[in-house]
Amino acid sequence: MLESPQEIAINLGGRIRQRRIALGHTQAAAAERAGVAYRTWRRMEKDGHASIDDLVRAALALACEADLAALFPQPAARSMAELLAAQEASARRQRPVRRRASPKPKP
Repeated sequence: MLESPQEIAINLGGRIRQRRIALGHTQAAAAERAGVAYRTWRRMEKDGHASIDDLVRAALALACEADLAALFPQPAARSMAELLAAQEASARRQRPVRRRASPKPKP
């Protein structure tokens, strides 16, 4: 069964709370580490109410920033041509930029 957005937010707030407790931080300490108000942190844990900025700050404070990249993965290629084009674009981005050496000064 699918959860409502509110249920998802509340569950996420509960996971934030569990992670904070597992790391041994108080709400006040976690809020300070995240750079958010104590009241904001309490609301985030209780109701799941948070801005994207607050959520990112919480992830950083709780050492979960790497997990944010997994939230919205790239969609799978729908065809072989699309897959090849994506691989080629990725290879182009990874190639080092070649620059000419500057001319040597004359003695």
